[in-house]
Amino acid sequence: MVTARGSRRRTRYRRDRRGRGLRGPLYPSSVPVSRSRSQRFDALVLEALEPIEQRWHAELTQLDVAVDEVPEISTTAPEKVTWDDDVVVDANVPLARLVPAGVDKRGLPTRARIVLYRRPLEARARDGTDMADLLHDVLVEQVATYLGLDPDVIEGQ
Repeated sequence: MVTARGSRRRTRYRRDRRGRGLRGPLYPSSVPVSRSRSQRFDALVLEALEPIEQRWHAELTQLDVAVDEVPEISTTAPEKVTWDDDVVVDANVPLARLVPAGVDKRGLPTRARIVLYRRPLEARARDGTDMADLLHDVLVEQVATYLGLDPDVIEGQ
């Protein structure tokens, strides 16, 4: 590239030198490896929720399950953060929260929901099996809090 003064300016070479972009996806969309981390996490959540949903379907019709990347924290001092009983905490980091039904800012009714925090959960799991077990335990605890029951009752023990 030549500038107005006639000097040559260096440009950064990119991988896509001829402007064609990627020629196609690296893996077909039917292969599990083609899914993103968040899509794989969502699939694990649904898998962990399935046995609970089958057993307690009638009681859970007004409950939603959502996934957020990280929890919103208003203070930056960890020693000042306190959590309510509806939050599952590990080393003062929330893994999930039960948001009760209520009314939003516009005055519309909202449903109760369990919010799972993906990044803290992934940081605590060693592998896929550990993640599935951790998700199941967190969901059991949150559903027990929602229904006002002991977690052992939810698991069927």
